[in-house]
Amino acid sequence: MKYFYLQAIFMVLGLSMGFSQDRTISGTIISSADDSPLPGVNVVVKGTAIGTISDIDGNFKLAVPQEYNTLIFTYIGFETLENEIGAQTTFDISLKEDISELEEVMVMGYTSKRKNELTGSTVQVGGDELKDVPVTSVDQALQGKVPGLNISASSGTPGSAQDIRIRGVGTITAGNAPLIVIDGVPMINNDFSGSTATSSLSALSSINSNDIESITVLKDASATSAYGARGSNGVIVITTKKGNSGKTKFSASASYGFQNNAVDGLTPLNGDQRAELLLNAIYNTFGDSEGFTQDGAYDFMVENNVDGGSLQNWNGEDGNWADAVTNKDAVVQNYDVAASGGDGISSFYASIGYNKTEATVIGSDFERFTAKLNYNRNLTEKLVFTTNTTIANTIQNGFLEQSSYFANPHLTKYFMSPWEQPYNEDGSINTNLGTSVYNTVYTQQNTFNKSNLTRLLNNSSLEFEIIENLKFKTLFSADFNLASLHSFEDDVHGGGVDVGGDASQNDRRNFNYVAQNSLDYSYSVNGHNFGVLALMEYQKNKFYSVYSYGENFPAAGLTYVSSASANYDASSDFEDWSNSSYLGMVNYNYQGKYVADFTYRYEGSSKFAEGLRYGGFWSVGAAWNISEETFLSNANFVNSLKLRASYGLSGNSNIDINKYQALLQYDANYNDEGAVYPGQFGNTNLTWEKNKTLDLGIDYSLFKDRISGSLAYYYKETFDLLQDVPLSRTTGHEEITQNVGTMVNKGIEALISFDIIRQNDFNFRVSANVATVENEVTELAKSSSGEDITITSGSRKVEVGQPVYAWYMRKWAGVNPDNGSAQWYVNDESDEVTESYYDAEQVYVGGSAIPKFTGGLNTHLDFKGVYLDVNLYFAGGHKVYEDWSFYTRHSGYYTTLYYNGVEAMMDRWQQPGDITDVPKVVFGTNDDSRTSDRFLYDGDYMRVKDIVIGYKLPASLIAPLKIESLSIYARGTNLFTWVKDDRLEYDPEVRADGFTRLTTPPVKSIIFGLNLNF
Repeated sequence: MKYFYLQAIFMVLGLSMGFSQDRTISGTIISSADDSPLPGVNVVVKGTAIGTISDIDGNFKLAVPQEYNTLIFTYIGFETLENEIGAQTTFDISLKEDISELEEVMVMGYTSKRKNELTGSTVQVGGDELKDVPVTSVDQALQGKVPGLNISASSGTPGSAQDIRIRGVGTITAGNAPLIVIDGVPMINNDFSGSTATSSLSALSSINSNDIESITVLKDASATSAYGARGSNGVIVITTKKGNSGKTKFSASASYGFQNNAVDGLTPLNGDQRAELLLNAIYNTFGDSEGFTQDGAYDFMVENNVDGGSLQNWNGEDGNWADAVTNKDAVVQNYDVAASGGDGISSFYASIGYNKTEATVIGSDFERFTAKLNYNRNLTEKLVFTTNTTIANTIQNGFLEQSSYFANPHLTKYFMSPWEQPYNEDGSINTNLGTSVYNTVYTQQNTFNKSNLTRLLNNSSLEFEIIENLKFKTLFSADFNLASLHSFEDDVHGGGVDVGGDASQNDRRNFNYVAQNSLDYSYSVNGHNFGVLALMEYQKNKFYSVYSYGENFPAAGLTYVSSASANYDASSDFEDWSNSSYLGMVNYNYQGKYVADFTYRYEGSSKFAEGLRYGGFWSVGAAWNISEETFLSNANFVNSLKLRASYGLSGNSNIDINKYQALLQYDANYNDEGAVYPGQFGNTNLTWEKNKTLDLGIDYSLFKDRISGSLAYYYKETFDLLQDVPLSRTTGHEEITQNVGTMVNKGIEALISFDIIRQNDFNFRVSANVATVENEVTELAKSSSGEDITITSGSRKVEVGQPVYAWYMRKWAGVNPDNGSAQWYVNDESDEVTESYYDAEQVYVGGSAIPKFTGGLNTHLDFKGVYLDVNLYFAGGHKVYEDWSFYTRHSGYYTTLYYNGVEAMMDRWQQPGDITDVPKVVFGTNDDSRTSDRFLYDGDYMRVKDIVIGYKLPASLIAPLKIESLSIYARGTNLFTWVKDDRLEYDPEVRADGFTRLTTPPVKSIIFGLNLNF
């Protein structure tokens, strides 16, 4: 009642004192193109903050004070309309489409440009294509959507870092990862797991994909030169969602599903197969000399205890280790709620999100909480304040998976003997094993490697319009990461048994801040349009770490270092680096026909010695919008046609700090006293790695935009490579980092989209992209005698005239059908073979780990609210090496006694005349499974990345519920994988180095979800 009394008092006061009263203005808003209602149109009264948004049927109602007489109607893609109110209280508004507004705006980080203003190679992916994809790191969702962008999983464990390469590998030993920019500010994208042994943890896993408005991939010099040296390997620009003026709108989404490994991998030997191979090996080794047949091998084994009792004690039941360590139908769930809105003065976007993803390995999962607030406010007519804040807490229960650790469940799957049992007869976990391999069913339950990452991102700015078209902007961004890795092994079973249990804690803090000040001026006269940006930027990164370790816990349940009683160890570390830059950008276009731009960045890095820290990087670009010419005005089938070209110089400083300095190490112990020794040779002449990139392209849109796409050619020469060059051992050092060598990447990229059917209630669209890359090392460091210093590491070699990561190993010649022995070619120049591994020369066996072509095929079909999307990804022209084959395919001890082999071993040679690729098995050691191209496979594969089927409920059904839109869907990810080489049974999507690993493969999933807007 008090409210009504107050309202009545104000009404009386208003009448008696001459206050103006509100009028109720209402109406309907439709599109002039098809007379359909336009929901979400922003209706604002000129000169005040009063505003509203039209409802689902295009209706609006607004209280307007008497002194205001103009309504403004704004809607994305339509012309702004102003209407005088006068005596009217009801309006029927028809908005016209604005072609210029419909032109796609590409977010470049520091600037934004319309598509017809671009001179470089840029691809933008909208947030609608990224949301609801069941990945924990948003970069994974880009696979197959951008030509020239190759993303491969380092591990399928949730939260793991990905290997990202844009236009191939651009350097040999410096970093190849692209720069990540979030809302215009360069950010850190490190692995925050705290260990090179455990599951990696990507900083990008802290970003909620539902908060992303778009991701733009910048590839050529014209697009990346604004970022100077940091853009050398390409730039990925992430733009988060922002609010719009008008009524607050809400959205909610939820999904729930299950995931399993996308590929099963090799099949380990079962108990009977292992027994058959062992007895066959015993016969092959001792049968002739001891005078027994194959049938007598078991008795000989027992009499001489050849197997140490392992087969003799087997109960005949298989220990199914593959199932024991696999978390089948791992649960994936994701929930998000967001709100956005504003008035004529301010706007906001806010969200909270929760993700819980179980790994396909027992005892491992991922959990993330996110909260975001983007806020914008006009402090005055000329001063605008903007702040974007994201906070996330990510918890990953990882495990030792980056190598052959006995606590790695994937190693257990392949290395554990099937004669051992995961569980005892009473159901308890079996820890009394006759092998050195751990029972990871136990270790995954009772030991842990838990990473906890809290990330705070803030980006705040003030923009002041000094005069018309001249703006000054000051910005400060902070990226704070607080990560902790807590590891523990108990004293019952596993790596902590010999020390009474052990624990470690590795806490790391990374604080990265960026300060920017810029002036932006635009000017137009007689069709000539100029834009100038001058920007100064300073970036500082500080990294702190504290590590502690302890052993021997006095009681069960104690897991922290403070409770350990022996062998304490501790260390701490601090690293920092900084960049300072001065940037100038000039853009010009004449009547939208002729476009030119020039960018220059003068940049300094603390990673180089004084006097060599600064470098100048630049680009020039030009474009001709042919479709704007009068001679094409009658070509109705051409909507847009543009030729573009760019050329520029960029750089790379992605190396460890202090590489230019000669360093001493102080971490040695000599007779229980501290000791100092030379730690690094140093190179005071070290400076920027550089690359020159030429990009030529054509962009087109035809037949009322039904067919659109682009075609580009690029040539990138990287020189003054930051290369780790081997040193003579007489120096006391292994290597020195120098600016030597040259590498070339070149290729083509094509993108096409075809709207086969385009109607109001029936649409069918197909798009495809493909990219090629040809890589060659053209120059390397020289020795004192003037010869190239080649870099050979195991199975690969870097040499002039070859691609980087070229496979270099002995060449497999098959199995001798007469005696079953392994054979290799003596060299690459003859057909001569040898049965001695070390008598064969290492040679180039063809190809490298870099895919020569990658691409994607995407389709969309919708009919009366039902929609179907299918997305494919493919890669090929490269080779993949099966790592750890030395153990799993060893025709000796390792597969039949110490560890375990794989089912393919059953195809072994058994008698003269057998034609097979698997040598005879022996009880002993041999070299048959050592590194050779026997285990090098064609890496070509194709994968169905996504299949989505959904239904958008009709507006007439949900409008009474005040719901703007509601859709339900089912999504299948990585459901089908085709591999060219049948021998490659591991997942073909491997890290950029081309090796398969004992890590979690990519996963396939089935997800059910809904999206709600109201």
